[in-house]
Amino acid sequence: MSGYGERRRSQAERDAITVEIGYALFSAVFAAAVLFGAVAGPALLFELPPLAEKVTLRTGLVLAPLIFLVRVVSVLVRFRGGGQPSHPGRTSPDS
Repeated sequence: MSGYGERRRSQAERDAITVEIGYALFSAVFAAAVLFGAVAGPALLFELPPLAEKVTLRTGLVLAPLIFLVRVVSVLVRFRGGGQPSHPGRTSPDS
């Protein structure tokens, strides 16, 4: 089950991953909701011409899941690539 170069993660590492996944999902839902509200909100709140209402609703329905995926991926990639500095309380030499 364990491959070459693979090591067991500590409880702290597993907790950090869990927190980061939760943050990624929560912030992605928030970003998608804000974007949907900004794009499709006028169609839901005001009486618009049928074509404008249809376009804004569909645009919101397309962009919201897209921004959700982009946000989740960007947060998780940044977490995976960033890591922690080698010395607590200090910045890493490459920063």
